[in-house]
Amino acid sequence: MADKAQIPEAIKVQGEVVLKLKSEKASKEQIDEEVSKLLQLKAQIGGDDGEHQFVLKTAKGTRDYNPKQMAIREKVFNTILGCFKRHGAETIDTPVFELKETLTGKYGEDSKLIYDLKDQGGELLSLRYDLTVPFARYLAMNKITNIKRYHIAKVYRRDNPAMTRGRYREFYQCDFDIAGQYDAMIPDAECLKIVYEILSELDIGDFRIKVNDRRILDGMFAVCGVPDDKFRTICSTVDKLDKMPWEEVRKEMVSEKGLSEEAADQIGEYVSLQGGMELAERLLQDQKMCQSKQASAGLMDIKLLFSYLQLFQVTDKVVFDLSLARGLDYYTGIIYEGFLTQAGIAAEAQNGSGAEESVSVGSVAGGGRYDGLVGMFDPKGRKVPCVGVSIGIERIFSIMEQKAEASAQRVRTTEVQVMVVSAQKNLLEERLKLLTELWNAGIKAEVIYKKNPKLLSQLQYCEDSGIPLVAILGEQELKDGMVKLRTVATREEADISRADLITEIKRRTSEA
Repeated sequence: MADKAQIPEAIKVQGEVVLKLKSEKASKEQIDEEVSKLLQLKAQIGGDDGEHQFVLKTAKGTRDYNPKQMAIREKVFNTILGCFKRHGAETIDTPVFELKETLTGKYGEDSKLIYDLKDQGGELLSLRYDLTVPFARYLAMNKITNIKRYHIAKVYRRDNPAMTRGRYREFYQCDFDIAGQYDAMIPDAECLKIVYEILSELDIGDFRIKVNDRRILDGMFAVCGVPDDKFRTICSTVDKLDKMPWEEVRKEMVSEKGLSEEAADQIGEYVSLQGGMELAERLLQDQKMCQSKQASAGLMDIKLLFSYLQLFQVTDKVVFDLSLARGLDYYTGIIYEGFLTQAGIAAEAQNGSGAEESVSVGSVAGGGRYDGLVGMFDPKGRKVPCVGVSIGIERIFSIMEQKAEASAQRVRTTEVQVMVVSAQKNLLEERLKLLTELWNAGIKAEVIYKKNPKLLSQLQYCEDSGIPLVAILGEQELKDGMVKLRTVATREEADISRADLITEIKRRTSEA
């Protein structure tokens, strides 16, 4: 830490750094990082009382969510959860951190993004990077060979965050996986059906699901002349085709990865191909591709997959795309990625600046087959075939949030069904008695926390909060054993007997 006397000078220098970056129109991430350093220096000075001044900010790559945002998030989570349960999955949970060795060597070039923790009592730990590797460890540890499970939880990546595009260092993943020995492509097709259902139900724009197979990629690399020891690194470069043009990807292969120009050009011919079952059939006749047994096996499975996808009625959104690589090391077979089409995304963003940010959202779901991962943890190397999919909740939420901002529609942040109010003074006890009756009957209800609130202010609160019903108590209603039930939207009122009130509220809220 700098000497306190030197801090003002350090603040001045750091302030100039920030101003220079802003004038040069540097990236937001770079400016934020330097601003964070400036704030930390200012915090060291302390206040007039000599106490340390805290910097009030969330950590880089994280954010808070207000009630309106959380209401939107819950809607998304409920849609995803409903789909996972509809497909017969049960749920598990695993620790937020794992032994470092559990995670090491499972993510290819992305391993550098793992958050390592300090030594805790002799154990080297890391925050989980995804939910798939902990799932494989769980299966091996508990000797489970058969399970269909979902897991919704936070994961952590020491990434360079781009928060406007839904990229964070702390974020949720929503995973669905099928583990077990089954006939080819039936579980894989169901995973794609799940992506289709969720993206359709969320109504966030037109989408496509790209499909490929790791064996096809490896076979393609082999017949194009890629050395065996370069398969994984070239695969990671091909994986960048959704973010970079082919010319830049080719340059990285040749200049940085040391691949021959001829091999790169041959790869370029294949990765430009897209289609469906007919493309798989055509490639099975391809002179080069049919030299590779694993590519042929992958192409046969793609054909079989598309036959099941036709039965599941999802082929209108699925495309066989040879450029899809998915850089994670653990994939062994089918791989897929759900993404919003440019037109679909642009249509969702109502204003110009939002459209620019929206278009770069990227993929919103991804997954594949990883038959060897569980065996990496099993002492005897016993394999458990697995296939799964992960839904990118943060990116989906970014779009849903933009939609909510663009529309004038009010987002309800509570689920209160009825407000208990009083028309006269000194009826707090009666309000609380009725409130208790409603709670005991499972009805979501509340009161204003005042002894004698004004009737108009209580009704206004209901309108502002979107509460659909008001139960009004007055002295006359209490004498007659009645409650005046008011519909907030229409302002219509009806006298309901106290005995029938709960039934009537349930009827009206179920209709709504």
